[in-house]
Amino acid sequence: MAAVSWKEILLLTGLVVGCYWNSLSCGFVFDDVSAILDNKDLRPATPLRSLFLNDFWGTPMAEVTGVVGRAELLSSIFLLAAFLAYTKSTGADNSIVWTPIALTVVLVAAATLCKEQGITVIGICCVHEVFVAQGFTLPMLLDTLRQVLQGKDGFPYAVLQTLLKLIVLIISTLLLVIIRVQVIQSQLPVFTRFDNPATVSPTPTRQLTFNYLLPVNAWLLLNPSELCCDWTMGTIPLVESLVDLRNLATLVFYTFLGLLAYHSLRYRHSSARTVIMALSLIVLPFIPASNFFFPVGFVVAERVLYVPSMGFCVLVAHGFKIISHKGHLKKISWLMIGVLLTTHAVKTFKRNWDWESEYTLFTSALKVNKNNAKLWNNVGHALENQNNYAKALQYFLQATRVQPDDIGAHMNVGRTYKNLNKSKEAEDAYLVAKSLMPQIIPGKKYATRVAPNHLNVYINLANLIRANESRLEEADQLYRQAISMRPDFKQAYISRGELLLKMNKLTEARDAYLRALELDRTNADLWYNLAIVNIEMKDPSEALKNFNHALELSPRHKLALFNSALLMQESGEPKFWPEANRRFLTYVEEEPEDANGYFNLGMLAMDADENAAAERWMRKAIGLQAGFRSALFNLALLYSQSRREIDALPVLDELLRHHPEHIKGLILKGDILMNHKKDTHGAKACFERILHMDPTNVQGKHNLCVVYFEERDLPRAERCLEETLALAPKEEYVRRHLSIVRGKMAALSAAGQPLTSAEGSTATAKEENVNRVEESLVSSQSDKRTKVKSTKEIKDIEEKRAAALKRLEEIERILSGD
Repeated sequence: MAAVSWKEILLLTGLVVGCYWNSLSCGFVFDDVSAILDNKDLRPATPLRSLFLNDFWGTPMAEVTGVVGRAELLSSIFLLAAFLAYTKSTGADNSIVWTPIALTVVLVAAATLCKEQGITVIGICCVHEVFVAQGFTLPMLLDTLRQVLQGKDGFPYAVLQTLLKLIVLIISTLLLVIIRVQVIQSQLPVFTRFDNPATVSPTPTRQLTFNYLLPVNAWLLLNPSELCCDWTMGTIPLVESLVDLRNLATLVFYTFLGLLAYHSLRYRHSSARTVIMALSLIVLPFIPASNFFFPVGFVVAERVLYVPSMGFCVLVAHGFKIISHKGHLKKISWLMIGVLLTTHAVKTFKRNWDWESEYTLFTSALKVNKNNAKLWNNVGHALENQNNYAKALQYFLQATRVQPDDIGAHMNVGRTYKNLNKSKEAEDAYLVAKSLMPQIIPGKKYATRVAPNHLNVYINLANLIRANESRLEEADQLYRQAISMRPDFKQAYISRGELLLKMNKLTEARDAYLRALELDRTNADLWYNLAIVNIEMKDPSEALKNFNHALELSPRHKLALFNSALLMQESGEPKFWPEANRRFLTYVEEEPEDANGYFNLGMLAMDADENAAAERWMRKAIGLQAGFRSALFNLALLYSQSRREIDALPVLDELLRHHPEHIKGLILKGDILMNHKKDTHGAKACFERILHMDPTNVQGKHNLCVVYFEERDLPRAERCLEETLALAPKEEYVRRHLSIVRGKMAALSAAGQPLTSAEGSTATAKEENVNRVEESLVSSQSDKRTKVKSTKEIKDIEEKRAAALKRLEEIERILSGD
């Protein structure tokens, strides 16, 4: 290995920093979103073992995943480290040093975990061992093999050492391959003609195109002037004939590669060794992406040229070294290398700005290639993420024109029409996409012929039409069709479960979610949805278990936090309240602008008789959501229960200003006005307003009767109570109060006093008893005792009535979604 001075290190570091410093201001784009932002493997709650079972995107490798996508840079670091370790495996006396070999095996495994092409470093080590460390040329190697086969001589000791080292590396390679195959359950990834059109093309188109892609990649290394983030679909037209002029590029490539290989394999000098190692770095790491052994999900991918570019740079540097040592070419060679470095540095710096955002990235790609429908789609996605649906639609429609049979493009058109509230156009687009799906072939699995994301056309179409209550069965049929095409299609089970829940088919909904959980037990949303089904099935204990499962997987799952806490609160079990309070507090940390979280904290505080805290939380909720019905009513109720009835009145006024039809608010206001403000006129207006909205409201009617009694209009109070009894003939308290009024009327008649009077009352003991009766008349329907109530008993009844009203309000809030 050549020694590197600190000046050279500083020069290289400065050059790299200068080229890439502007990339620090760029955002996460393209694959970064899936690989980083949405990758569950990067979250603290994910078990460590999942890193070895899932791919780069956090998807289980046993499902439909690509052979590429791991980090090229990280893989390359381990690849180079493995190669450097292997170069130390030969001692000064040509003996085997096993420690570097063991380290090489570990580093190869690390490189392979980062990206599958990392395993090709084994081949690079083999080339180094044979042609560099042992100094063989191809003629020498063939001659040695011929002599051994003819029995003229045994294996030389050096050859035996080489074979032993290589056998260890090859066995390690096979073990890694076996483990990899076991992880993906012996299934190759599924790609479509949209990803790599040549893979489904007939002979000789497939072979000619795959071979032509080699000079295309070589040209990208030689002249990276037109770079594109995505080379799939129609980026490079197929080579369909032997007379296609592009075959000449293939011929020139193989000729040049053959000459380099011939030179490097035939001679032993240092130049040949440099070239053979450069070629091994170029060729071997590229083999997994060459389509020669298995199809890949792209036509060209610049990222797979990262390691080959190292070998290419070695060739360029070696050529520069040779030329610069020729006296008459020394100056011009330095000028050329200076121009090369400068132009490439400027190009790199400029290219970094293309990666600033997804919009800039994909629009820059369209400048290079307008025949790739995926690029039009991706610009549309970038605009869609900015909520610019009208402009996004233009790009999606252009994608369908560039590639009329692109299912994904038609799906994008449908989704955008839906976002623009054009349901008819959206359905038409989805139906076009659905018509492009492959037809049933008896005995053949769909999984081998359909890209999983294309199956979403059934999900999207079903989600669209199920908004129409008359088409729920049609939507269910679409979900079932998607499941029949791919029984492990998890999203279909999830969406169907939601639909079945809407159709009140609770058992089937539960079964759908249980089937989805068989496919993915680490999905917190699935456990949450199952808990919702349990609630609908009146099984709160099972619902709480499933909410807890969701929170074990995702401790800050907002919906699970909120609804599990609500379930604990509604259970009425004080032992659950501390945990419910903790979950609501965590929820408001996640959603600090959601008034519902603070409201429910207030309700918990009310249940625990923590009035100050309850008032604080209710005020916070009202501050975030003006006119918050439930918070306003319960705050008023809290004041009423705390003997702060006067404070409750402005809260009730605000409630009724926003919700003038709020009957319980009117009842509470009327009670406070009558019992604490002695404002019978105001109370009467409240109760009359209730009866105007609902003439059959028993409580409002009964309390209006009490107002008539307070006004000493006994005949009207009698008629009112008779009408109330007709509405609720089984309510004994109404019958009892009617009897009291009639008794009062009889007493007044016997005393010769008028039955209607606006003047107070006389101070007789009998009238004092009647006054106590008046207080009992104002009580709620729960007051069904027959004797006159003491002040303490009346207070207890008032508190029970307030609690009953509060629970009714909570039930209303849950049912109405407030």
